[in-house]
Amino acid sequence: MHLSSRQTDIMRIAKQQGRVLVDELAARFAVSPQTIRKDLNDLCDGRALIRMHGGALFPSGNENVRYEARRSMAAAEKQAIGRAAASIIPDQSSLFINIGTTTEAVGDALVDHRELMVITNNINVANRLRVFPLIEVVIAGGVVRGSDGGIVGEAAVDFIRQFKVDFAVIGVSAIDEDGALLDFDFREVKVAQAIIENARHVILVSDASKFDRTAPVRIGHISQVHTFITDRCTSENVRGVCAAQDIRLIETNSRPE
Repeated sequence: MHLSSRQTDIMRIAKQQGRVLVDELAARFAVSPQTIRKDLNDLCDGRALIRMHGGALFPSGNENVRYEARRSMAAAEKQAIGRAAASIIPDQSSLFINIGTTTEAVGDALVDHRELMVITNNINVANRLRVFPLIEVVIAGGVVRGSDGGIVGEAAVDFIRQFKVDFAVIGVSAIDEDGALLDFDFREVKVAQAIIENARHVILVSDASKFDRTAPVRIGHISQVHTFITDRCTSENVRGVCAAQDIRLIETNSRPE
């Protein structure tokens, strides 16, 4: 496809940062958001970028967006999701928290809780919560993934299966239109499946951008969760599944774009 000079610059920024946002690009190039949306639509139609809520992602095959880029994406939305999840987890609970920047936001929101047992395969969550004396942190063993501090592999799966907890907080890389929950790393998926199987109440936390992404490995289906917390549920099909399966849907920001 033929790219304008601005679209070429947008591609360069997307490659460097892992994603681009409409408002930031509009300010950078001194054009309207509508002009940027048209550029992004052209780039996404040509499969140069992948559309997400409020911007676009730089595709990298089956590789996930870099951890630092993911952590900065939808940061305010993730914080709100984290607070909403923490509000339904009572003191004196046991819970799993798996890998992901949104699940890390839940961990951040739990610091004022008392007498929690948090079992995690996320080094970042463990490091954040370990300093709070009223929270007991138990960390899984296994292979540490250098990109994001996630612990994966069969040893982590076996460790998780020793527990039966009150809550599980899980994140995913993508949510398919049919409600399938998807991820990139098969080893991580096996741990997530074990977490779902060994929790009495499963809380899925995901910002709206996950509806615009895809990933190759299936974790399970949204019908396996009890509560789904997102900033906005942009899929009517997923909304319908939640209603049909009596899944509690919490939207922290349901305003239209």
